[in-house]
Amino acid sequence: MSVTTASTERLRSGRTSGLLASSPPTVAIEVAQSHVSVVALDGGREPAISGYAVEPLADGVVTPALNAANVQDAAALSATIKGALQKAASRARRVALVLPDSAAKVSLIKFEKVPAKLGELDQLIRWQIRKAAPFRIEDAQIAWFAGAAAGTGREFVVTVARRDIVESFERACDAAGVHAGLVSIASFSLINAQLAASGQQAADWLLVHVASDYVTLAVVRGPDLVFFRNRAVGAEADLADMVHQTAMYHEDRLGGGGFSPVVLAGASLAGAEQAERLRRGIEERLGGRVELLDIRRAAALRDRITVTPALLDALAAPVGALARERAAGKERVA
Repeated sequence: MSVTTASTERLRSGRTSGLLASSPPTVAIEVAQSHVSVVALDGGREPAISGYAVEPLADGVVTPALNAANVQDAAALSATIKGALQKAASRARRVALVLPDSAAKVSLIKFEKVPAKLGELDQLIRWQIRKAAPFRIEDAQIAWFAGAAAGTGREFVVTVARRDIVESFERACDAAGVHAGLVSIASFSLINAQLAASGQQAADWLLVHVASDYVTLAVVRGPDLVFFRNRAVGAEADLADMVHQTAMYHEDRLGGGGFSPVVLAGASLAGAEQAERLRRGIEERLGGRVELLDIRRAAALRDRITVTPALLDALAAPVGALARERAAGKERVA
C-alpha cells in the first residue's frame, strides 16, 4: 500500500534499522501468541519459498497486549525462534519481524491541510496521536504512512506501540542470533500478501484476520487502507456481527458498495472445520463469496512442501512482510 515517506513507515525501537541496507531481507519471522513462523525466500527474480518452519509456543510465553508486557518467557521465545530458523535452514542475520496486531494501536487520522515539511507533519501526527495513546507518547514507537486523499487534505495511517514491548521482541531475536531490522504487524503483512498475490483491486476488499486472541477487520480501497478495527477474540457469532457492522459502516460512511473480495486469513490455524464454518457464516451474513488468503500467488512453494490451509495461514504474514520489501519501486504497508 502507498507510503509517502520511507523514514517513518516502520515500527522501530530506535535502533539502527534496515532502511539503508542495499537489499531487502530474505527471511521474516512472525511471533504470534500460539506459534512462531519463519519464511525464507530465495534470491531469484520471482519470489519462491526456499525454507520455512512453524513452531508452537507454550501457553503464556507470549501474551499480546497493548499496554502490558508481551514476552513473559524471553528464553523460551528465543529458543523457539532459533529452532525455527534452524529448521528453515536460514543463515540470515537480518530479518523482518511481524508482531501481533494487539501489540499496537492503529488509527486513521485525517488532516484538512497537510504541512509541506516532513518534520512539521511528523510533529502534527505525534501531537494528534497523543490524545488516543493509552500510554505516554514519550514511551511510544510511532510509525505512519499516507493514506487516502480526503478533499484538499489527506488521511494518515498511524501505528503506535510501547517502545519496551517492541524492544522485548527484538531482544528475543537478538538472543536467537538475528537482528530485526524491520518490524510490522500481522494484518499489514497479510494485506501485502494479498496485494502481492492478486494485485491492486478495482473494488474495495475486506480482510478478516482471525488470530488465536483477536480478530482484525481491514478495508482496502485501491492502494489505501481506509478502515481498521481490532478486537479481542469472541464467539463465532460475534465475528459475523463484526463483519456485518463493518459492511454497514463501509456503505454508510465510506461510500462503499460491497466488498470484492472478502479475504479470510488465519482461521485454518484452529482447524479446517472451524475455518469453513467461519467462512460460511460470513458468506451467509454478507451474501457474497469469501475466499481464503492463498500466498502461492505471491511466493511459489517448492514441490517438496506439502500444502495445507493451516500451513498457508501460518506462512502468510511472513510472506507478506517480505513481499512488501521486494516490491520494486513500490511502497506498501509498513
